[in-house]
Amino acid sequence: MSVDLNGIGPGQVNTQRTTADKSAGTQNTQPATNEQAKTQAQGARGENVSLSNQAKNLKQLEQKLGDYPEMDDDRIEQIRSALENGTYKIDAEKLAQKMLEMDESIFG
Repeated sequence: MSVDLNGIGPGQVNTQRTTADKSAGTQNTQPATNEQAKTQAQGARGENVSLSNQAKNLKQLEQKLGDYPEMDDDRIEQIRSALENGTYKIDAEKLAQKMLEMDESIFG
């Protein structure tokens, strides 16, 4: 079983490099990184950024979701009182189905 965490594959996690590999790798990439930073800083002046319609829609959705409470206090109180009264019923079939769906979404 393998789990893909944000596109990180098994070959990218906990890879070991020797000291020679590390020093050679940093020597080769350091000048390119400095040049890239200078080029980006020069090119960034006067440029505009525009968001796609999808990005704008996601931002609006995020703002709307921020207006809702994280928890439904009324529903929590209903369940709490049902548990105290002994009237809370569990649908075993529905619970089992939800467990299977969760397992499927995690492990495929």
